[in-house]
Amino acid sequence: MKLRSFRLLLSLLILIFSSSSVLSEEKIDIWKNKKDKTKNTENIILDNKSTIDVKSKLSEKKDNANKLIKIENSPLDTSKEMKVFGIYDPADYNFNLNMWSSTKAEDVKSSIKRLEKIKLSKTSSDIFENILLSFSYPPKGMTNSEFVKLKLNWMINNNRSDLIENFLSQNDEFDEKSKAVQYLVDENIAQANIKAGCEKIKFIDTKIKDSYLEKFKIYCLVFDNQKSKAQLLLDLLREQNQSDPFFDDKIDFILGISKKTSSKINEKNLLNFYLSSITIENFKYEPTKKTKKEIWKYLNAANLIKLEDYSDKKKIKDLELAAQLGQIDEKIIFNIYKQMPFNLNTLINAKNLYQTLDKIDARALIFQKYLLSEEINSKVEYLFLLEDLFKQDDLGKVFVEFLSDRLEEIGPENMPKEFKELAENRILRNKELLVGKVKYNDKVFHQSKIIKFYIEGIQDKKIQKDLDKILKKISKNKKYFYSAKDLALLESLSKDGFKLPENLNYKDLKNKYNIPKNLIQLIEKNQKAFLALKIVEIIGEDEPHQLDPETVYFVINLLNETDLIKIRNKVIISALPQRV
Repeated sequence: MKLRSFRLLLSLLILIFSSSSVLSEEKIDIWKNKKDKTKNTENIILDNKSTIDVKSKLSEKKDNANKLIKIENSPLDTSKEMKVFGIYDPADYNFNLNMWSSTKAEDVKSSIKRLEKIKLSKTSSDIFENILLSFSYPPKGMTNSEFVKLKLNWMINNNRSDLIENFLSQNDEFDEKSKAVQYLVDENIAQANIKAGCEKIKFIDTKIKDSYLEKFKIYCLVFDNQKSKAQLLLDLLREQNQSDPFFDDKIDFILGISKKTSSKINEKNLLNFYLSSITIENFKYEPTKKTKKEIWKYLNAANLIKLEDYSDKKKIKDLELAAQLGQIDEKIIFNIYKQMPFNLNTLINAKNLYQTLDKIDARALIFQKYLLSEEINSKVEYLFLLEDLFKQDDLGKVFVEFLSDRLEEIGPENMPKEFKELAENRILRNKELLVGKVKYNDKVFHQSKIIKFYIEGIQDKKIQKDLDKILKKISKNKKYFYSAKDLALLESLSKDGFKLPENLNYKDLKNKYNIPKNLIQLIEKNQKAFLALKIVEIIGEDEPHQLDPETVYFVINLLNETDLIKIRNKVIISALPQRV
């Protein structure tokens, strides 16, 4: 016992004086007197009497971090110091720390729950990210802990490791910090990138008591050939009863303390599975439907998915399903199809025989027939036949990118007429390319060069001259009808300080369009953040340019009314210009 205590004391002393990879971060006040910021970044007003007293110190090295705030004369809680958590300065989007204070927690939760059921467009996702991850107090009826959990779950569910790392960098202490760090660690293990995973342990500090992360830290020291430090941390972990028989067995084997290790594969977590894979000779693992997603990803990245028996349809089916769920690379499936044996007669008569085969063999046969075909007509025909075969088994996602790439390589212009339109619809394009280059058309107001102010940042004076000239020209055309998009642009220009002709009473034009009363009520109740969240719901899966003109108008109108100018500009840039 004395020996163990002595070793523990020695371990502590060495760790204290040795250079640690974990550094604590200074708290940073991101709202400390920025001259270019709006007034609500200097003092956040809760009511006529209450103000916020900023307590935290400004770090010289970083621009963003936790802000510790004491509320004085506040109806919220005068006895406690409060923290806010996030990534973005709320003032950047004309919000403030109290952006959710007038909104009920249940309303926010319900809205986010609906958004989780759809795949948001890039614009919708960008706006949602800025709203959710701005530093702010939680909605009414929600604790800080619940609010942080809501933010983290969204980042994790959307695989935003970049945002999680940013969140960890800017926020010192928060509930479930170990969950965030473990996500980053597991994400890199799953990619078979242990070196990058080990870099994430910089976020582990002495306040985090998590045995999983401590074990990974020990392995990283071994990985970095710092075995003596690893041994010291291992002794501490065992003294605290935080280790376990499986980890002891594996780490002793890796350290060379023992010459034998268990051949049993442990799937309890990704670290255990990884340690199993690198310590078991001739490691073999058969994944199933129950296999965790992160283990599938690691098997894929580490090239551990192999098929020795091509007649094993059950395993092939499991692999196809894994590819459909995004757990493994689709290329593995196509490689299996290419290796499946068919005799020459079957290949020659593939088009007539595939329907007599089971679905897996049918897809493999047509895939090989496509590879062997030389004529464009035949290649295209087999590609669309393959698409149908994948869809029949609800495996469309496995084939969608492959189909797009192959059709793009051939080029729709080189295909028979009956396939051209179909091919165009199947080719996936980069979102920016899909939007297209702006083509200015001065005959239509919302497509005119006036919108260069929003797209290209052209100076105000030049835009004012162009505005006067174009409106004067349009006024001479008695048949010209100001559309909903025209009105949206007029309102925005007026909001931004441009002068409109006195004879152009655009306020009368707006009476033609109805704005949902429930959204107007949110403005009246000072629920700007919740209104922005509702606008994300309205845009949803679409980009703004895909919305109908009336919807574009009332979305831009609401954003003007609430001074959410940056969000409005995102909508304008997508919705108004003509693109080619």
